[in-house]
Amino acid sequence: MTNSTTVDNDAVVTKPANSARRVAVASFIGTAIEFYDFYVYATAAALVIGPVFFPQTSGTAQMMSAFLTFGIAFLARPLGSALFGHFGDRVGRKSTLVASLLLMGICTTLIGVLPGYATIGAWAPILLCVLRFGQGLGLGGEWG
Repeated sequence: MTNSTTVDNDAVVTKPANSARRVAVASFIGTAIEFYDFYVYATAAALVIGPVFFPQTSGTAQMMSAFLTFGIAFLARPLGSALFGHFGDRVGRKSTLVASLLLMGICTTLIGVLPGYATIGAWAPILLCVLRFGQGLGLGGEWG
């Protein structure tokens, strides 16, 4: 991290290379991306997740199961916050922020290409729940 030095009225002022504004903008962009990923799933849960991953049940049970998978990520958020907060103190905040963004992005991508129940059977909803848990860890890590 480099510092820039300026002379202002015979006083030397040292400013850190990462200004508070730059950090705030980067944090906002990361949070916006993660929330976008998180809530795209909410839309998908309302529309397509139930019939694709839980076709063996009634329509109401499909919808409830889909929203249950949505809720899994909310349960993982506090754990992600504690986990990434711990590693942020040990390894550094920047690298853990990148790791949480990658975790969220990878899980979202894998959910997008995950085959449905008709293709891989009971593994489809199991993998969906694991990936949703990963999304929750990633979003919790952003906050931690």
